[in-house]
Amino acid sequence: MLGKSLRVLSFVMLLAVLVAAETIPAGTRITMRTQSQINSGSAHSGQSFNGTLARDLVVNGRVLARAGAPVRGTVTFAKSSGRLHEPGELALRLSSVEVNGRMVPVKTSAFHAKGKSHTKSNVTKIGGGAAAGALIGGLVGGGKGALIGTAAGAGAGTGVAAATGKQEAVVHAESALTFTLSSPASTR
Repeated sequence: MLGKSLRVLSFVMLLAVLVAAETIPAGTRITMRTQSQINSGSAHSGQSFNGTLARDLVVNGRVLARAGAPVRGTVTFAKSSGRLHEPGELALRLSSVEVNGRMVPVKTSAFHAKGKSHTKSNVTKIGGGAAAGALIGGLVGGGKGALIGTAAGAGAGTGVAAATGKQEAVVHAESALTFTLSSPASTR
C-alpha cells in the first residue's frame, strides 16, 4: 500500500511540475526589443507594434522561449506634444509572446515614455531672441531702441519656440523595454 501511495504522490508531483512549467507566473519580467520606432506624434491608442525577445524567457529553470522569439504589443495611450508646453507621452503593453511556435496572450505592466520638457528649450529661444533684439535695438536706437528690441526679439524667439518646440515621446527601433506580467499566462 505504501509503494502505491508513493507512486501516486510521485505522479501528482510530476503533473504539478509540468503544469507549473506551462504557466508563466505573474511577476515574470519579459525584456523585448522593438522592431520599429514608436512616436507619440503619430501613434494612436490601440495601435500594435512588434518586437523580439531580448533574452530567453525562463520559468522554473526551463526555457519557454528563446531570445529572438516574436512578441507583440499595443499602444495603450498616445498624446502628441503641444508646441510650447506638455511634452508627448506614450504607454505600451505587451499583448503576446511566442512560446513553442504559438502566440501566447499575456497581460503586462505598462512601459511609459515622455518627451523632454519644453522649459529649457523655450527659455533659450525666447531669452536669446530678447537678448539679440536688445543688442540690435541698443546699437540702433539707444536705450529706447534696446527696450523695443527686447520686446521684438522676445516675440521672435517665442515664434521660433512655437514653430520648433514639439517634444514628442519616442521609443526608437531596437530599444530594449522590460515588462512585468501582471497575471499568470498559460502556455497551452
